[in-house]
Amino acid sequence: MRLRPGIRTLLARCGAAAALALAAAPAAAQGVHVAILPTGQTVAPGSTFTLSLEVTEPGSSFNGFDAVVEYDPAALTFVPLAPTSQQRGAYMVGACGNTFHRFSAAADSLSITDVLLCAGVSLPGPGQIYTLKFTASNTPQVTWVRFRNVRFYDGGLFVNPVFSEDASIGIGVPVGVESGMPRPAGLTVSAAPNPFRGHTFIRIVSPLEGAQRIAVRDIQGRQVRDLGEGRFSAGTRHVQWDGRDDDGRPLPPGVYRITLQAEHATASTLAALLR
Repeated sequence: MRLRPGIRTLLARCGAAAALALAAAPAAAQGVHVAILPTGQTVAPGSTFTLSLEVTEPGSSFNGFDAVVEYDPAALTFVPLAPTSQQRGAYMVGACGNTFHRFSAAADSLSITDVLLCAGVSLPGPGQIYTLKFTASNTPQVTWVRFRNVRFYDGGLFVNPVFSEDASIGIGVPVGVESGMPRPAGLTVSAAPNPFRGHTFIRIVSPLEGAQRIAVRDIQGRQVRDLGEGRFSAGTRHVQWDGRDDDGRPLPPGVYRITLQAEHATASTLAALLR
C-alpha cells in the first residue's frame, strides 16, 4: 500500500517524537527482592520460632502479592495464629485499611494472598509483608522453608522480575555445618546466554559435595522441566537446557526461574527464553 506524502510526514514526526520520549524515559524498574528471614538460623529441638517474609530493599512498587511457601512437615509443624489476619506483616497492615487477605494451609505448604484495595496506594519496599510461626521437631537436622511460588502485583499487573531467597533452619545443628565443613555460602546458579534462543548453559558453583536437584519453573511457579538430581562433588559444573518441557515440547517465550536445591541451601536465577 502506497502512503500519501502528508501521511508519510506525519508518521515520520510521530516516530521521532516516540524516539525522544523513549530516550527521556526513566530506567527500567528494579523488580522486587523478597526473602524469608532470617535466611539461616539455629533453633532448639521442640522450640517454636517465627519467620518473616520481607521485601528487603527498595524496588518496584506493588500493592499486593501471593505466595506459596513450602516446608518439610517431618521437620516442622506450622502454628497458625488466630485470627489469621495476625500473620499479616506490619508493612502491609500500616499501608491501607481496606484489604483482601486470604490464607490456607496444606500438609506441606501455605498459600497466602494479600492485596491493598485503597486507590493509589502502592509500596516500594523495604518492609515486612507476612509472618509465619513453626515448631521444630525433636530430631536434630537441617531443614528449610522456601518459596514454591511468589508473585507481586501493582494495579492488577504483574511486577517483574521477582528475586526470592529461602530460609535454612538448623534444629539443634548449626546451619550449613556438616562434618566440620564451613557453611556453603558460595552456592550459586547462573545461565548464559541470557536471554537465549535454542539452548542456554546453566552454571552451578557449589562449595560442598552433596545432593542437588535442579528444575525450571514458569512465572506462575509451575515446574515445567526437571533437569536432574544426584550427588555431586564440590566445584563448578554445567547443565544444558534446550527451552523445552519434560515432554520435549518447546516452551513459549517468557521468563523462567531455574532453581538449584542443595542439601542445606537453595539458589535460583531467571532466564528469558526468546523465540
